[in-house]
Amino acid sequence: MQLLLDSAVLDEARQAAEWGWVNGATTNPTLLAKSGLPPAETLKELGKLFKGQIFYQLTGDSVERMKQEAGLASDILGEQLVLKIPATELGFRAAVQLSGKYTVAITSLYKPAQALAAHAAGARYALYYHNRAKRLLPDGADIASRLIQALAGTDTEVVAASLKSPEELIESRMAGVPILSAPLNVLAALPNNEHSDAAVEEFRQTGTGLLDHQS
Repeated sequence: MQLLLDSAVLDEARQAAEWGWVNGATTNPTLLAKSGLPPAETLKELGKLFKGQIFYQLTGDSVERMKQEAGLASDILGEQLVLKIPATELGFRAAVQLSGKYTVAITSLYKPAQALAAHAAGARYALYYHNRAKRLLPDGADIASRLIQALAGTDTEVVAASLKSPEELIESRMAGVPILSAPLNVLAALPNNEHSDAAVEEFRQTGTGLLDHQS
């Protein structure tokens, strides 16, 4: 299982990277616009902060422009790059041509049939928006398990993004999703529990340890 930061804000990325248990980052054009820096500079810094994969979404309006953009992103991120390609007719055509050279994620999936097409187009990842699917689709709460089932036996993995609470991370993970991406505030809430804090404080007040007996 992997946990990813869904942000391109470098201060947030630094904090997540310092924790040590966030593996990489997912970005999109809107998130990159919030970084306050040119996209190339933002991606370069994200690649330095994280050892894992950085997801970059192509914005080109033709296959040729997507190829050009993919080359630019690869020059910045190298093997860390995952190309996010929208689940459109153009996107699937581009994925076929790009997946032989780059790691590809088809993004914005809303039905299992799109996941099948993503696999057929050579995508390594099939990315869906968990919260948005629950809000927009009558059966959105079940989309994670349906995508997992549709891709069973393939080498295409499901990625859940747009996770707006720790509970939604658990929903996705319990459905079998192996890669979860969330904003900083959601990731920051995962380790915290008042009962854990109370237990630690009790041990501090009543117990002893090696550091208490150093000469």
